[in-house]
Amino acid sequence: MTWQLPYPSGRQPVLARNVVSTSQPLAAQAGAAAFARGGNAIDAALAAAITLTVVEPVMNGIGGDAFALVWDGAALHGLNASGRAPRAWSAERFAHLPQMPRIGWDTVTTPGGVAGWVALSERFGALPFEDLFADAIRHARDGFPVSPVIARQWAQAAIDLKGQPGFEAFTPGGRAPQAGEIWRFADQADTLADIARTRGASFYRGRLAQAMADYARQHGAGLALEDLAAHAVEWVQSISVPFGDRTVHEIPPNGQGIAALMALGLLEHLPYRSTAAGSAARMHLEIEAMRVAFADLYAHVADPDHMRLTSAQLLDPAYLRQRAALIDPQRAGQYPAGQPGSGGTVYLCTADSEGRMVSFIQSNFKGFGSGVVVPGTGIALHNRGMGFVTTPGHPNQVAGGKRPMHSIIPAFVTRGGQPHMAFGVMGGNMQAQGHVQMVLREAVEGLNPQACSDAPRWRINDAGALTLEHTVPAAVVEGLRALGHDPQVAAPGSLEFGSAQIIRRLEATPGTGFAYAAGSDHRRDGQAVGC
Repeated sequence: MTWQLPYPSGRQPVLARNVVSTSQPLAAQAGAAAFARGGNAIDAALAAAITLTVVEPVMNGIGGDAFALVWDGAALHGLNASGRAPRAWSAERFAHLPQMPRIGWDTVTTPGGVAGWVALSERFGALPFEDLFADAIRHARDGFPVSPVIARQWAQAAIDLKGQPGFEAFTPGGRAPQAGEIWRFADQADTLADIARTRGASFYRGRLAQAMADYARQHGAGLALEDLAAHAVEWVQSISVPFGDRTVHEIPPNGQGIAALMALGLLEHLPYRSTAAGSAARMHLEIEAMRVAFADLYAHVADPDHMRLTSAQLLDPAYLRQRAALIDPQRAGQYPAGQPGSGGTVYLCTADSEGRMVSFIQSNFKGFGSGVVVPGTGIALHNRGMGFVTTPGHPNQVAGGKRPMHSIIPAFVTRGGQPHMAFGVMGGNMQAQGHVQMVLREAVEGLNPQACSDAPRWRINDAGALTLEHTVPAAVVEGLRALGHDPQVAAPGSLEFGSAQIIRRLEATPGTGFAYAAGSDHRRDGQAVGC
């Protein structure tokens, strides 16, 4: 690993024995405070995550979902805390629509993140559950100055979500808070205190659950008390692919992480390492591998109970070799889905001196989510139902009690069977392709975590168009055009390329415990904090 910083960002990697990296400084400091109180990496991750629902409401909230990958010092554990569609939903309810709604009550599935907080704390935490809420409650009740990037996103949400039931709670006086303005939300503080005191029971079976169900009933929505009470997290085994001397891990479907693994697996069958770092030839192969992976993702991935193919089939080396053969190193292509043989989000990571590492992500999906805010609670409900499709017979077709295909994904890398890197890149469909780019920067180019994050990015957007950051050199842009791509260069300051947080373990010195290097994306307000 090189300590050079070849890309401008103004940030150095943070080196420490205990470290937390998030997209908002107050949340990172809440994680550090958990360490200071005797907590471990899991406690720090939860304190940061809970605080993020208050200080970065434009990207996540109490009414969202969560996933995690946790190295407990001996093994890697996966947590799927995503919720299911209300039982009242059916394919017929949405059959008249060409696609799922983007906002409103008909996008609200059961929020699973709170149950994820409880499950992680119970299994791995060292601090009392209530202690994890101290900073979040303080910021909600006493107020905090809104940071610049968040203010920008909040202002756009005020336009997009105006008129959604209850959303005026986040726009008092009809506007979003400006950068530097103090934001207080006492209802949110009370809700978090209730969750802390009841260990989440109020949210799924008590006062808060009743408030959500009553508000849904007032608007003819599907979410009911029975849906909330039935929610349960699922402990899962990660899926993985080898990449050089590393193994890259993701949460299995219903998440999109399998697309990152497929793309990396495809690159192992292409002349990737013979291309130059930062060249058009190298970026071309990355983009083409991602397009092939996305074709399979959108055709085959859904709630695993409804998939016709398994993750193992999609990650089978023979299948990936077959799919890689479709890619021309000299020309951009178009790729239909293959058929194997039958046989808006916040991300954070933490690590501690005893060797634990956490890769954690939670989200309301698009910005504030559905735009629905339950009165008197500060609970902004996510719009995860938008992840379903209405296409008859598709494995991801909307149905009651089913989990939608999910965009939020934590990632983890092991090396020689030991933890090597916890990382993630928040931002819709940027996440899987961001994971690919972070692995390539670290594993192939040997960059440190901050430099991995700083490197210029490409993105295939939801419509399939290729966009490049304005920092991609002009010669690379022209090189991609010569290879048959039609890249659009984004304006400076674009927030479309996600936000990375990365922690990499350093070589351990016998008898001194573990230490880490961390980076936090300069594209957002966040920071890495060590202690």
